[in-house]
Amino acid sequence: MENKLREYARLLVRVGLNPCPGQRMVISSPVECAPFARLCAQEAYDAGCAEVVMNWTDDAMTRMKYLHAAEEVFDTVPLWRRHFFNDQALEGTAYLAISASDPENLKGVDAQRIIRAQRASGKALKDFDRLQMCGGFPWCIASIPIPSWAARVFPDKGEAEAVAALWDAIFSAVRVTGDGQAVERWREHLETLERRLEKLNALRLKSLHYTNSLGTDLTVELPEGHIWESGGDRTLAGRSYIANIPTEEIFTSPLKTGANGVVYSSMPLVHDGNVIDKFRFVVKAGKIVEARAERGEETLKAAISVDEGAAYFGEAALVPYDSPISNQNLLFYNTLFDENAACHIAFGEAYPCLEGGQRMSKDELKKRGLNDSITHVDFMIGTPDLSIVGTTREGKEVPIFVDGNFAAEFS
Repeated sequence: MENKLREYARLLVRVGLNPCPGQRMVISSPVECAPFARLCAQEAYDAGCAEVVMNWTDDAMTRMKYLHAAEEVFDTVPLWRRHFFNDQALEGTAYLAISASDPENLKGVDAQRIIRAQRASGKALKDFDRLQMCGGFPWCIASIPIPSWAARVFPDKGEAEAVAALWDAIFSAVRVTGDGQAVERWREHLETLERRLEKLNALRLKSLHYTNSLGTDLTVELPEGHIWESGGDRTLAGRSYIANIPTEEIFTSPLKTGANGVVYSSMPLVHDGNVIDKFRFVVKAGKIVEARAERGEETLKAAISVDEGAAYFGEAALVPYDSPISNQNLLFYNTLFDENAACHIAFGEAYPCLEGGQRMSKDELKKRGLNDSITHVDFMIGTPDLSIVGTTREGKEVPIFVDGNFAAEFS
């Protein structure tokens, strides 16, 4: 276990963030994950980082805040917090986020408090959000188990057994075995993703048409000059990093006003400390005009009303149903993993997936048809029978996905 933990920490720092010698690193981590966060900090120092700064979080304190804090707290962001995130981003600080929380930590909390807090944060942390989206600094999101999360994934196991089982599932998803070769396995994996996106970029697609037996029948137009990207990315300075570990996706940004039809979720979505399940969107001219859910409908409707852009799509991602995460037949109740088990779409902010998009301003990206929002929420739509047919700008139809997986020419 000790070998696997060190191999995982090394993967996150050396490949996920790939910091320059002398660079500062911020690690955001739940207090329950402190031992692993310290392993990552030591690895960062071993890699030559000048300083590692910890930003601790705590589920219990977060829930207390949303239940009991004064009303004005949810409409403002303290000056120290604005400076901490914006200044670090402007300085190019590497950022590691360890994502682990109780999937229903905010169940029963007033949804309006959450929306107000998101709006306040979106306004106050604009520099951080902008630079994160365009590769202004290296960032990586990863996860480790905590008891409350493990209990949700493995409800029939005792606490220790559930945590151990979740560790095994995570190690499998991130290709960590304890043999010290995870870095090499990830380089091979990224090469496979790169080959696929090169083939997709060569097609110059105009639209994607999604259908499956759940009832999804959705057409998504893509902006002219769009590009497909994968988990391996580069900062504006040209240094490689991986934003999500694990990652199985190849993604692009849709035309804001170009989505039409109906799309059904294929997996539950954990959002704002609540579980949303069995939901669908009706979309016209890009905008979500109807949202229904068998569970968590209030949370879902709140999520798409954070701002004007929250009701439009910002990402279309391709993930084969036959993947290391999907093949575990496990619902993680954590979007970092669940989004990499199935094709997904995100509502909210669009990544700058255009030729030269990283260096475009917000206004330039909007003029090119990309969505702008303070939120970005992935929801899963992939199924074993998902079909995706692409149409090129010359009008040729090309199968992209057949029966839930990439068509043969992309294998």
